[in-house]
Parts: sequence; structure tokens; C-alpha cells
Amino acid sequence: MIYIVWALFQIGAITALVHTARKAKRQETRTADWPRVQAVVTGNTSGWSGRIGGSDSSRRFFPTYQFTGPGGQVFNGTSDVPSAEIPTPGSYIEVAVNPADPHESFHQSTKEKVGIGCAIAFFAVFAVVSFWFIGIFPIP
Repeated sequence: MIYIVWALFQIGAITALVHTARKAKRQETRTADWPRVQAVVTGNTSGWSGRIGGSDSSRRFFPTYQFTGPGGQVFNGTSDVPSAEIPTPGSYIEVAVNPADPHESFHQSTKEKVGIGCAIAFFAVFAVVSFWFIGIFPIP
């Protein structure tokens, strides 16, 4: 029975990681040809993010930004990349802008790739260690 629970947990973790990686890859592919511009941070929105295990939550901040598009028109956006620190108004971030619709822009961050890579490594090690652990301490 414990092996079934272990397998279901691993399937859930793998499914979540694959979904996240595919979403990031789709966005990266979609924005590959979009021009990159420097946007000015104008403020932030905040929310809560659960920590590992869901036992404690922490406050996360999402920068709001402004950039100048074609023809000198000003556009606004909100990043979907969370940060533990409050973004400093006036600082710059890089965003990819849809040339067909400048209202659509995405904050580019390498932290997402690093986070996905670390999560994959963590769950791979966790799967091996937990399988070994339940093997040496079987429940009768």
C-alpha cells in the first residue's frame, strides 16, 4: 500500500513539473521573436505564496511596469514573476513586447528556469531517497 501512495505522489509531482516546464517553454517560444525593451518599475502588487509543505506562507511581490511602445505610446504591465523583495520604483526590468499588440508584454526572468531545474533535481533525489526509506522501514 505504501508503494502505491509513493507512486501516486511521484506521478503528481512529475505531472506538475511537466506542466510548469511546458508552460514556460510555450511562453519562451511564443516570445522568442518579440523585441525586448527596458521597462521602468512603477510599483508592485502583492500576494501570498505557500512554502514547501504548505505549513507557512510568505508574501511575494509582483512588479508593475511601464514602457514606451511604437509611436511613443506608453503601455503598462504587471509581471507574473514573484519576488521576495519589494521592487524598487524607478529600477529597470526587461520585458518582451508583442509587436502586433503592445498591450501584451511579458517580464523575462532567468529565475524561472533555475527554479524549474532545482525543482526537478529536488524531486528526483526525493524520489530515490523516499523509495529507499520505505524499503528499509516497511509498514506491516
